[in-house]
Amino acid sequence: MTDLRERAVALYDAFTHEHRDRRAFMREMVALTGSAVAAEALVAAIAASPAAAQQVKADDPRLRTGTAKGVEAGKPASAYFAAPRDAGGRKLGTVLVIHENRGLTEHIRDVARRVALAGFRAVVPDLLAPQGGTPADEDRARDMIAAIDMDLALAQAQAALARAARQRSGSGKVGVVGFCWGGAFVNRLAVAAGPALNAGVAYYGPAPDPSEASRVQAPLLLHYAGRDARVNATGLPWAKALQAAGKQVEAHVYPDVDHAFNNDTSKERYNPTAAKLAWDRTIAFLHARLDA
Repeated sequence: MTDLRERAVALYDAFTHEHRDRRAFMREMVALTGSAVAAEALVAAIAASPAAAQQVKADDPRLRTGTAKGVEAGKPASAYFAAPRDAGGRKLGTVLVIHENRGLTEHIRDVARRVALAGFRAVVPDLLAPQGGTPADEDRARDMIAAIDMDLALAQAQAALARAARQRSGSGKVGVVGFCWGGAFVNRLAVAAGPALNAGVAYYGPAPDPSEASRVQAPLLLHYAGRDARVNATGLPWAKALQAAGKQVEAHVYPDVDHAFNNDTSKERYNPTAAKLAWDRTIAFLHARLDA
């Protein structure tokens, strides 16, 4: 069963990140599991469930939440935000939360609320807003991510950084945390943003070419899954290049866990022990660099 599970996770990872055809993917899963019913059940356990594992209710009275819409870099922009209702007189750092390749899902909104309860102002840009916004259909969202204008997405994220730094109620410092596709985006933003970014945390994000490491100015915290060969092929060389360039970087590999180990809506991939350790490291790292 362990071998079957690992092969199924690898197939799902290839399907969701290499834009493979769903029908071909399901044929492979049926061949692996022996029946369509077993294949559907296993895929459901591996995939993220939008309704699962909400840790912080959307109407939690400790938080102020909402959605803001506007125009950034000449194109439609939208963001979900969450912040403590009572900051106790403190000026809070802002954390941009960058979504996975499914767009701004309920899970990512929940993550933003967790960030806010940890003592930050959380802002989640919907980087699919220029294409009409995150759709309910995850396959369509992944297709939209594949077609995204990365220069535009980076420009909109940098505009969000600048706006957050100007907030009178904030500390003037801005960080970013991203997951999967969002983790890759964190690395790209660190290259592009220069001193405007004060801290970056990337969860299992594919990395830029190591030659770009010299352009990074923000301290980075990088989380990798031990079984995630696809991401680690670029991520680990990226971490070494940052170290060689004298950058402030912490890189952690969590053994015997899968890509998306932090996502508690994925029954088969979520690892609570690794997720808690990575989250505790993330919150401590961000407080050390963003608090007033």
